Amino acid sequence: MSVTATEADDDSGTGTQSLVVTPTAISVPEGATATYSVKLSRQPTANVTVTSTAGTGDADLTISAGASLTFTTANWNTAQNVTVAAAQDADTTNGSRTITVASAGLTSVSVTATEADDDGGTPGTHVDNPYAGATGYVNSDWSSKAAAEPGGSAVANISTGVWLDRIAAIAGSSSAKGLAAHLDAALQQDAANGSTPLTIQFVIYNLPNRDCSALASNGELKISENGLNRYKTEYIDPIAAIMGQSKYSQLRIVTIIEIDSLPNLITNTNIAACQEAQQSGAYVQGVQYALNKLHAIPNVYTYIDAAHHGWLGWDTNFGPAAQLFASTVRGTTAGFASVDGFITNTANYSSLTEPYFTINTTVGGQTVRQSRWVDWNFYVDELSYAQAFRQRLISEGFASNIGMLIDTSRNGWGGSARPSGPSTSTNVDTFVNESRVDRRIHAGNWCNQSGAGLGERPRANPATGLDAYVWIKPPGESDGSSSEIPNNEGKGFDRMCDPTYTGNARNGNNLTGALPNAPISGQWFSAQFRQLLANAYPPVN
Repeated sequence: MSVTATEADDDSGTGTQSLVVTPTAISVPEGATATYSVKLSRQPTANVTVTSTAGTGDADLTISAGASLTFTTANWNTAQNVTVAAAQDADTTNGSRTITVASAGLTSVSVTATEADDDGGTPGTHVDNPYAGATGYVNSDWSSKAAAEPGGSAVANISTGVWLDRIAAIAGSSSAKGLAAHLDAALQQDAANGSTPLTIQFVIYNLPNRDCSALASNGELKISENGLNRYKTEYIDPIAAIMGQSKYSQLRIVTIIEIDSLPNLITNTNIAACQEAQQSGAYVQGVQYALNKLHAIPNVYTYIDAAHHGWLGWDTNFGPAAQLFASTVRGTTAGFASVDGFITNTANYSSLTEPYFTINTTVGGQTVRQSRWVDWNFYVDELSYAQAFRQRLISEGFASNIGMLIDTSRNGWGGSARPSGPSTSTNVDTFVNESRVDRRIHAGNWCNQSGAGLGERPRANPATGLDAYVWIKPPGESDGSSSEIPNNEGKGFDRMCDPTYTGNARNGNNLTGALPNAPISGQWFSAQFRQLLANAYPPVN
């Protein structure tokens, strides 16, 4: 079900008080939960109590948290969540129930909760949303490192992505499981689930000239050295052969296709390695080959990387990127059917939502788009960008049921530096800088960001058009080394990972905001994990 909820904000403090509820329709996976948020349209003069009451409908749908919320003169504009649970049952009906959100003297709002039943499918069938009604695979390689950190056991059982970032990662090593070993471990976890399906996530990440604009995540294959053919025969073919084995058919295998690749063809073709990727067609042909091989396996799901709002949010990038994705996918054997959805913010830090201003906020007669931070972008956070980009993709020919994922592993931005409300400044730059929860020096900064925190925990159907919030980047795994470290993984030294570097045009010639003493990308970075845990938002209990 897709319902658009329009927020009528009145942040100026004038006008009629009303309830702001988003979204007004939610899908709740059977045996799991989903949420909607509530806040007020203007500052009250006294505390306001808002209640959510379940009415007629499917009794398996109940309010498990947030049935009564209190808004004060300080937190009135901070959205609070109401959690709806769907009990596990034996029927095959997607029941629904109406929930009334009410407060004395205000017009009530109705929320329709619909159960996403999980009893109708059979193992190996391709469902619309692989995360709905499923549990997530816990990678013990990552989990053991997280649990060994102080307080880390609180998040060590969360599902994270497995990165197949070089050919050798397929077979694995003595210190890291390979693809088949992960899938075998997933089968064991699935067996303990009973009838509940299990989703396991892999990042497909080894194109020739990979990450052509960022040295820290460069790969082992080069276009000029037969890289595209090696990508197909030594990398994608073995992955597809393993994933396609019948013993894994009951698993829901999610693949994240080549992060940063196609977006680089939109913005960075002034860089020689990106220009070569564009002119040779290697990125497009590689992505098409991966989609053809992986989509052919019924229980494999494909999500293409769509960068983030601080990369493609400008109109000069937004439309051309959607068109490039569409033309690339049209060239696959199955066309648009070969793609289940897209993912944004992979391994990045862009805030999920900015609670204290929107792109429509004006300050002193100026739009926030004029601020140095927003810089005329059309989006200020990932959720608004992902939802808008999904609609643009559909207009380019993608199916209306494609789903979006947002990587929330490191975009929480909690801790003492997190603003508690909007700025009172009438200067647009000061207002944005004092109001934004994303505390990066510049939105173009991406490497081991100082002050970041764990974000929303993974869950299915969190918002309209979203299949899930996910942790694709395992928290604690470095983005790149702070100084040059020789290695045999093809990973270079990128100055954007150096905290002393004063930047380039892509980050407005600002300091990088990177943490010091970081190892090469993918290796464990204890100091970063501890900071992410301390600054988690929502906080880790």
